Amino acid sequence: MKRRQFNRALAAAAAFSAFPGIVRAQATKLKVGVILPRSGYLGFIGQSCQKGADLAPGVIKEMLGVDIELMNADFESNVDTARTRAERLIQEGANVLVGPFDSGAASAIAQVAEQRGVPFVINIAAAPQITEQGYKYVFRNFQTAIDIVRNGLDLIGDLFQATHTVPRTAVYMHVNDTFGQAMTKGIGAMLPRRTQLPFKIVDTISYDPAAKDLTVEVSKAKAANADFLLLVCRLNDAIILRREMVKQRWNPMGIVSPGSPGMYEEQYFKTLGKLSDYSISNVPWYNPNSKLTKVVEKAFLKQNPKDKLDFHGLNAGFTFEAILIAADAYKRARSTDPKTLADAIRQTNIVDKMSLGGPIKFNDKGQVEGIGSACVQNMNGLPTVVLPQSAAKAKPVFPAPYYKKT
Repeated sequence: MKRRQFNRALAAAAAFSAFPGIVRAQATKLKVGVILPRSGYLGFIGQSCQKGADLAPGVIKEMLGVDIELMNADFESNVDTARTRAERLIQEGANVLVGPFDSGAASAIAQVAEQRGVPFVINIAAAPQITEQGYKYVFRNFQTAIDIVRNGLDLIGDLFQATHTVPRTAVYMHVNDTFGQAMTKGIGAMLPRRTQLPFKIVDTISYDPAAKDLTVEVSKAKAANADFLLLVCRLNDAIILRREMVKQRWNPMGIVSPGSPGMYEEQYFKTLGKLSDYSISNVPWYNPNSKLTKVVEKAFLKQNPKDKLDFHGLNAGFTFEAILIAADAYKRARSTDPKTLADAIRQTNIVDKMSLGGPIKFNDKGQVEGIGSACVQNMNGLPTVVLPQSAAKAKPVFPAPYYKKT
């Protein structure tokens, strides 16, 4: 009797191993591997993104009736670690990967996802080449650096027009990581074609985003005697840079980012206090008036009663949307088979979303198009939309009140 039972079990195991897709298709939960930099120099931003992931299972269960199991991994702001974390999550049974905020890490995870045939939905990462490789399992619900630069430069033009200012020169400072290099390439290609913009870049200064001291770089930027600072940054370096500007008494017309994180983050405000005010970031943003934003905000405040969505709307919003994309596809596919799930993601058409712009729809490369940007200025301790006028909560201030013409 025991031998017969053993033989039946062996036959069943052989049948399942011959058709692994069948086993995965019968899963009752969608296992989402969330890879974020919750420590290291990107740690505060990764933690901000994690807030969007943490509230996703509850909100999505109520919206779609889909059960989600989060499998969280910290890649510690290290690209090589991101690769090994992705491998481990897939090995432990993740049906889909979500993350990672950083372009370098996204490129590494994309390679792993494609090799292993597991869908990967990028929440935030802008380097264009990620979706130019012909990948079949990689999808990005975020602007490319080219889109960010295009929208960011146009918003700079709108800013100057709205404030009746005509700066003639800018000094350009940027992080030298994958994202910073992609942004710099985009600015170099597009700025000469934006003939409506009155300024030219008189000096370009790159630096390590993990730098602990930017004394030399700020001194060089100040010596350029430019009207304003054009900045592509991260969070920690933005704080160090702003402090160094004050220390060296460098007061240009303003700090304007054509599209990068850092200056709208909560830690920027907490660390710098009033020195954080008037910094400007032209970035993809969330729509505070959308129905989904209001649902997410309610859940966010319940889980984070001491926080404000204003500081986390971009990070948490795009992370939530990435998980929503996976859950929506899973509901339609009724399967966790990786190819079936990837095919369903490719057919995504989500109209009710958090981010500005059109519906979430992927092109043949796995890239979403039509995500909108906003000009976000720090005012009274909060990141505040000042352009476009249709979404604005205040009028832009430029030059900043601390500006001293020399």
